[in-house]
Amino acid sequence: MPTEIRRAGAADAETVLTMLGELAAYQGQRAYVTATVAHWQDFLSRDDVIVLIASVDGEVAGYVSSLRRPYLWVGGDQLALDDLYVREPFRDAGVGRELMLGLARLALPDRLIITWGLRLENEAGYRFYARLGANLVTKTAATWSPKAYEPHLTN
Repeated sequence: MPTEIRRAGAADAETVLTMLGELAAYQGQRAYVTATVAHWQDFLSRDDVIVLIASVDGEVAGYVSSLRRPYLWVGGDQLALDDLYVREPFRDAGVGRELMLGLARLALPDRLIITWGLRLENEAGYRFYARLGANLVTKTAATWSPKAYEPHLTN
């Protein structure tokens, strides 16, 4: 099955948000998705937000999202991959690889490093990224929500 990869635009906001919701539900995180179609229309209008959509035989199969942002250690930019998602019927068919290669094609002209996080329990993800030649470094991601840090600011 040939896979078509294209950059998403504002008109794709609902499609991207739907897939993001599917991914969040798969990870048991759906309750935390509060973005709206309007948010995604704005995101997809920005140059620093890069979302690629994969289609197989005209059916949307998945997406990869990333942000171009400064990489202070190297004095340049990086692509920070946010999500890679392939819908169930298209898994194990090369769609994820094509999305990653599409992102790499966008990063190559500026020689950007692509970075991302990966859950420790995502064994299939580790195997997938290792096959692509990614350097997998174990690191803990931390989040500090306003609810958690605000009490420290009021003292």
